[in-house]
Formats: sequence, C-alpha cells, structure tokens
Amino acid sequence: MRVTNGMIAKNVMTNINQSYSRLDKLFTQAQTQKKISRPSDDPVVAMKGMYYRMNVLEVEQFKRNFTEAHNWVETTDSAIGEASKVLERIRELTVQASNETYDEGQLEAMKEEITQLKAHIKSIANSKVGDKYIFNGTDTLTPPVDKNGNVSFNSKNVEFELAKGIYVPVNMLGENVFGSENQGNSIFSMLDDLETALGQGDTQAISGFLDKIDASADKMLSARAELGARTNRLEFMEERIDNQEIIAKRIMSDNEDIEFEKVVMEFKQQEAVHTAAMSVGARIIQPTLMDFLR
Repeated sequence: MRVTNGMIAKNVMTNINQSYSRLDKLFTQAQTQKKISRPSDDPVVAMKGMYYRMNVLEVEQFKRNFTEAHNWVETTDSAIGEASKVLERIRELTVQASNETYDEGQLEAMKEEITQLKAHIKSIANSKVGDKYIFNGTDTLTPPVDKNGNVSFNSKNVEFELAKGIYVPVNMLGENVFGSENQGNSIFSMLDDLETALGQGDTQAISGFLDKIDASADKMLSARAELGARTNRLEFMEERIDNQEIIAKRIMSDNEDIEFEKVVMEFKQQEAVHTAAMSVGARIIQPTLMDFLR
C-alpha cells in the first residue's frame, strides 16, 4: 500500500484534533469540577446522578419540614404556657372570691377581671403560625373562636412527613388543651358558669369551681408534656436526617465531582503529549511545491 503525503497529513490532523478534544474535556472538568457536562459524556454517571440528586432534594425537603415542625411545636408550647399562667390567675381570683368576706362590689370586680382573662384565653386559642391557626386541627384557615366568641375545634391532626413515609403530628388539638363542649369539660363553658356564680355572689358555688379549674390546668400540663415528648422525637429524627444529608451529598459528590489534583496532572500530561504531537506533525508533513513557490 502506498502512503501519500495527503494520507499522512490527514492522520496527523485527525490525531491533533483528538488531542484537542481530550484537552478540552480535561479543561472543562477542571473548570466545572464535574466529571461530565452533558449526559452523553457518560450516561451511567448521568443516570446515577439524577437518582442521587433526587435523594439529596428529598432530604433537603425533610429538613425544611423539620424547621416548620419546630415552629409549630414551639408556638403551641408557648401558647399553652401562656394560657396556663392565665388559668393560675383565674384560680387565685376564685380562691379569693370563695371567701365570704368579700362584698358584692369586690365580687363584681373579680368577675370583670375573669371576663377579660377568658377573652384572653380565647385569643390564645386563635394562635397562629404564619396564617394558620394551630389549635383547629386540619382546618387551619378557620379560627376556632369566631368573632362572636363561639368555640368549635376541628379534631384532625396536622401531620408533616419528616422521613420517608413517616408522618408526625405537629399540632395539639384544641379540645385536648381547652376541653370540649361535647365532653362537658370546656374551659370556656366553665368560665361562663364561674362568671354567673360571681355575679350572683354565690360563694359556695364559686368554691366548687376550684376542682374544675385544676382539671383544666392538668389538661394543659398534659398537653405540654406531650409536646415535650414530640420535641425530643423531632430532635432525634432531625439528627438522623442530618446524617442522611451528609451521606447523600457524599455519594452524589463521589459520582459527579472530579479529583481536582488528578485532573490537573492528566491535563499537564495531555498538554505535553499535544505539544510533542504538534512538533512531530510539523516534521512529518513535508513541504509541497506550492510552499517553495511562495
């Protein structure tokens, strides 16, 4: 087979172009810090990258859910704590009012204060996280206490997905904190009756409310204890999700990211090879007659 100058020149140019391609690939890797810049560079890496990236995005969403969950739990705990303090003041007034030494005017003043405290507890029952009511179950856009003072609680828990397939309630049902009309233990009905007794000056009836007030306080205490247990669970789950995020990002990095030092060394080697190829190619390609005629 006869080898012509044209064939040699074509082979030299083909190899030089391939060398340019390898240099370009290494340069792109060094610049982007990624093994591939398009799926066609390595379909296997690209497919795995999509899967690993979905895992990372899923974990990051769980972390955002944890932030929202903590917000709900902390706001709920703070609201119940405030309601408990109000109830303590109501108990103090009830103890005082049950003492027969107070006259009608003093009892009326106590009644007026309890009326204001009851209104404050109703405002606490309408506590919100953002634009969502925290004590009205899944009906988060409707206040449990309407503008006329009527109380109605939704009885379905608000649940957040905090791990794959694991849903955790983040709210406290209003009836578990403030009682229920149907069960006859509503704090609001009890305070209505207490106001009536104060207005009538019936000290014997007033003293009978102490046990009811204590029962309401115990209900709030139980709700705060349950919130404390949920907080502990959230912290343990969040720690596990943090670990999953580290692992997921490391796996994604191992699949996609380059070893920078290795790529730089390969680039230096390819650069040396390319320079040598250019030098040798210039020697191999012989001058033509046209070159002498110029």
